[in-house]
Amino acid sequence: MTLNAGYAYRTPIQRGGQTVLAFLAGQFAHSDVPTWAARLAAGEVELDGVWARGPEVLRAGQVLVWHRPPWPEEGVPLDYGVLYEDDSLLAVDKPSGLPTLPGGGFLEHTLLAQVRQKFPGASPLHRLGRGTSGVVLFARNAQAGAALSRAWREHAVSKTYRALVAGVVEPDFLTVTAPIGPVTHPRLGTVHAATPGGRASHSELRVVERRPVDSGVGSTLLDVDILTGRPHQIRIHTAFAGHPLLGDPLYALGGGILPELPGLPGDLGYGLHAWRLSFTHPRTGEVVTVGAPLPGALARTGETGQDTECE
Repeated sequence: MTLNAGYAYRTPIQRGGQTVLAFLAGQFAHSDVPTWAARLAAGEVELDGVWARGPEVLRAGQVLVWHRPPWPEEGVPLDYGVLYEDDSLLAVDKPSGLPTLPGGGFLEHTLLAQVRQKFPGASPLHRLGRGTSGVVLFARNAQAGAALSRAWREHAVSKTYRALVAGVVEPDFLTVTAPIGPVTHPRLGTVHAATPGGRASHSELRVVERRPVDSGVGSTLLDVDILTGRPHQIRIHTAFAGHPLLGDPLYALGGGILPELPGLPGDLGYGLHAWRLSFTHPRTGEVVTVGAPLPGALARTGETGQDTECE
């Protein structure tokens, strides 16, 4: 593990009335009251430019800043490949294990931080789960970002994933439309899963290869097109169809529901790769298709993965 440079978490106060200590302990429940009291005593918390002690009563419009000292980050693969680059856009190949954005203890060991070392100001237009590899598209200016964000909202960006699922999928094609929304998680409070009260979701599953049964289980390679972009959509929808991603520690049960003692969304062990992304270039108007080479385990038997393709 390596020590990062620390980070300043800035929180505008929307409603006043609470003390600084009570607000911090209630708003950021990952730490208890004694922990926040110790941070205040150490001079880590600032209120409107003045170091806070804890008993100050907050007012709407104030700004609270926690200056988190440097902390060690877990070692992760930091190398990424550049798949497409011009003055407006950048597409890279994210390795499995590297978070896309800061969170969960990661700050500098993220794809965003690594990309910005070489491409300052680049902003990701979408994100992949930590365990998911493949294409991530970045905007390099505000105009490109606004145009592609609009295209994403209008479902004008097509995304194809390669997944390795448990069991032999019998139909060649499957359509899954299970709604996805928050459900109770014993360690996180809530996490997304299949639930009747969730948001409409749509995935198209196509069998690429059925693999021989091993110890009575077998597995199947799928190509998955997602027509909506819900959190963990492919992991949830393949599980809902009765074929969770092989090795998924969170959605290990059929039906897209959580096991009694579920893992965390960032836990690794499953095979999922965003291998093709197509969109209309906001400046040229041309259709661009970017592909990321398939990891060996997600290629057809006898293949070593597919070459990167950009059109």
